Amino acid sequence: MTEDRPTPTGPAVPELKIVESRVYRGGNVWSYDPAIHLVVDLGILEQYPTDLLEGFTDQLVELLPGIENHTCSRGVKGGFVERLREGTWLGHVAEHVALQLQQEAGHDQRRGKTRQVKGQIGRYNVIYGYSDEGVGLAAGTLAVRLVNHLVRAEEGFDFDEALETFLKRAERTAFGPSTAAILEEAVSRDIPYIRLNSASLVQLGQGVHAQRIRATMTSKTGALAVDIASDKDLTTKLLGSAGLPVPKQETVRGPEDAVAAARKIGFPVVVKPLDGNHGRGVCLNLQSDDEVREAFAVAREQSRRGHVIVESFVTGKDYRCLIVGGRMQAIAERVPAHVVGDGEHTVSELVDITNADPRRGVGHEKVLTRIKVDRAAEALVQDQGFEMDAVPPQGTMVKLALTGNMSTGGISVDRTFDAHPDNVEIAEEAARMVGLDVAGIDFICPDIASPVRETGGAICEVNAAPGFRMHTHPTIGEPQFIAKPVVDLLFPPGAASRVPIVAVTGTNGKTTTSRMIAHIMKGVGRKVGMTSTDGIVVDERLVFKADASGPKSARMVLQNPRVDFAVMEVARGGILREGLGYDRNDVAVVTNVAPDHLGLRGIDTVEQLADVKAVIVEAVPRNGFAVLNADDKLVRKMRRRCSGSIVWFTTSAPGTPVRDFVDDHCRRGGRAVVLEPSDKGDMIVIRHGRRAMQLAWTHLLPSTFGGTAMFNVANAMAAAGAAFAVGTGLHEIRQGLRTFSTSYYLSPGRMNQINVNNVDVIVDYCHNAPGMKVLGEFVERYADAKAGSTDLGKISRLGVIATAGDRRDEDMRELGALAAQHFDVLVVREDVGLRGRSRGETAALVADGAKKAMSEGARCRQVEIVTDELSAVRHVMARANPGDIVVVCVDQHGVVMNELETMTQQAQPGTHTADSLADPDLDPSTLSAEAQVSGVEATDQDLADHDLGELESEPQPAGTTPSK
Repeated sequence: MTEDRPTPTGPAVPELKIVESRVYRGGNVWSYDPAIHLVVDLGILEQYPTDLLEGFTDQLVELLPGIENHTCSRGVKGGFVERLREGTWLGHVAEHVALQLQQEAGHDQRRGKTRQVKGQIGRYNVIYGYSDEGVGLAAGTLAVRLVNHLVRAEEGFDFDEALETFLKRAERTAFGPSTAAILEEAVSRDIPYIRLNSASLVQLGQGVHAQRIRATMTSKTGALAVDIASDKDLTTKLLGSAGLPVPKQETVRGPEDAVAAARKIGFPVVVKPLDGNHGRGVCLNLQSDDEVREAFAVAREQSRRGHVIVESFVTGKDYRCLIVGGRMQAIAERVPAHVVGDGEHTVSELVDITNADPRRGVGHEKVLTRIKVDRAAEALVQDQGFEMDAVPPQGTMVKLALTGNMSTGGISVDRTFDAHPDNVEIAEEAARMVGLDVAGIDFICPDIASPVRETGGAICEVNAAPGFRMHTHPTIGEPQFIAKPVVDLLFPPGAASRVPIVAVTGTNGKTTTSRMIAHIMKGVGRKVGMTSTDGIVVDERLVFKADASGPKSARMVLQNPRVDFAVMEVARGGILREGLGYDRNDVAVVTNVAPDHLGLRGIDTVEQLADVKAVIVEAVPRNGFAVLNADDKLVRKMRRRCSGSIVWFTTSAPGTPVRDFVDDHCRRGGRAVVLEPSDKGDMIVIRHGRRAMQLAWTHLLPSTFGGTAMFNVANAMAAAGAAFAVGTGLHEIRQGLRTFSTSYYLSPGRMNQINVNNVDVIVDYCHNAPGMKVLGEFVERYADAKAGSTDLGKISRLGVIATAGDRRDEDMRELGALAAQHFDVLVVREDVGLRGRSRGETAALVADGAKKAMSEGARCRQVEIVTDELSAVRHVMARANPGDIVVVCVDQHGVVMNELETMTQQAQPGTHTADSLADPDLDPSTLSAEAQVSGVEATDQDLADHDLGELESEPQPAGTTPSK
């Protein structure tokens, strides 16, 4: 240990506990991949590294021998055990134990790290990878419990029992072997997947390219084909009509009907459920009426509809032919569950020995299933002349099941390359007749290498969703990589599986930039899915209203089958809570990094905040782009974290150090978006190497308020850089920026301008000091431009300002001080949600900052506190005169717009959308009431008149009149 040796101040007590746990579902501040994050507190154990705990390491290695394979920082096997013997802290031990527990469950996880929580002695951040989040969290909990147990034995704690419980829990949520094989193939092709439920329903691909699988059923599997395959009687008739070899059979509903059918077909017969699966309820080689009656009861119990099939018994070996996309991909011979006598052990002992094979597990947990001894198995053993406690002679095979299903303990032998071409053709034709894209054809014949039409044999079943385990993990023979043709079926070679993802983050401007990018791509014809703090928008329609800038919202967009382009607004909170909602983004856009949300979730400095924002830059692949603000020093540093190319954007004038830096980047073949000033205005120019392409005049873009809103100029440049990076043409980018405005319809809550009785009202979500700085600069330029074009005299500037209660006191005061520099009158309000503050506390801090700035000569001449938002709006509008500029920084946008609508006596957008996804101009309650009224009217008088009209229009016999 390189650290100073601790001096224990008390005995070692098992005080290790989990203080906080998080699940990162994508890239995060700790790892590029999904990870579990535990914050643990060691208590007194902070004074006890492992070398001070007698016997700790030896006991741990005894309980979890796999720990010896951990390399840790040493880079060689056994490295972690070396660290244990030298002395390491127990938080680090918990990390490695959690990883090993997951490996015991079959999850190959090796990534982890442990770091001390800054400024908190005895607390550690424990981060480790996971395959299933439930299993990962359970592994962390058991790891902490085991470490405490090794410090001091916990009464009643049995680690082996706890491990078995943990493994059973992992088995319940694990993918089956068939699903796992398909996902492994998909991942090898860089096809992303999303698990849609706790079972085997999985989405492969994203958005418009998405395909779904459930085990081996796919999006291309027809429901009608599955229905046909589940009806064994119908399947046999269809196959027989095509001239394929099938056994004689009849469907019955009663035991005596079954006996009559057996006599008609001829003994021996098979009795099985009409719609069963996995070989359940199948009784073979029945020789008498009584056996048929007994078998009928067994089969009917497994039949969902109560129908049972009686068919001729075809002798021979059991073969499963796997057909994918109409082509044979694998053939396996299925051997029923059995044991082979050795002349020493009983049948029961031989079963135990066979089940001890590490390849055997419960259900589909492993490549083979343990043999289950039930009454049917015991009866079958007796039929072969043995008892369970008898010792079979050496080499004697004793069957414990009649069917060769893997789920009943059978084994498989690969016969893919032994099949006769005629048999292959028969199997492929059977799959085509039923209509299945993935089918398991069950053959019974003497030898698959000989044509069944000559040697005898038949197709006894066609299975939808066949298991892959017998082919991917045969007991004897070579494994067949059958997942490849399944994935080929869903994603032919060269087919896209991903939609382009543009991620946007930054302290301010990220929502507007996201909307600009989405608007540009909409003009190109894309169906854009967008997440933002306003909600989820698909094709410019709001489909989910909430703060949707987190990973769950990103996954919702990627699951939408209409989306072919995704724009993700990524907020600091979402990254810290759950990481990203996807594995990578093609383009990352970072608008700026400024002090905001500091003091929350361990982020205390603006440099730490920049590290959080940089996660999306780290998620850019080698062929992707990061669009970065060259004017921001912290954003410039992010270029070192990007694997792809950089596109700079800057509003700096030519000749400045930043502009020289960007120009040098372009001379080396790089890309940038810059401003070129001239006597006609500022021109946005896209540069690529030596090429310079003029895009648009800033003052002609509606979102820039005649070029005065420089923050929207920067946002437009960032959007242009992102669109150019994904290959959008100059004309489309230009047209998108020219048609994007800050109206409520395109940018709700962002610089929405309304004229209220000749008072210029601007509604915006500005809530922090950096935002207020650029908003104030806009007000200065806008007021100057307005004063030069009007004769109204002096223009006053009035502002309604507020910030969130979870900001630091100094941030609140700074907001007030900055606002005082640009407004004549300030009205300070508070949000509805106080975020831990008492009513009036936040407003008082903001007002203090403004008053202090006033005492130092700021522009503001009056500060008032009106905590209620609606009252604050009414108050400021009462003070405003025609020609004045009022800026309202809102919390409840719909409520404020509704009040302004009342003042203007004119409909305003967004007044009725507080809790609705309806059109922003229409009142849903009014529409609903009108619909109910019209429905009642139609139900009563209108429909009665309509019915009477129909009667009168029908031709009537002579001498009759319509009935009244």
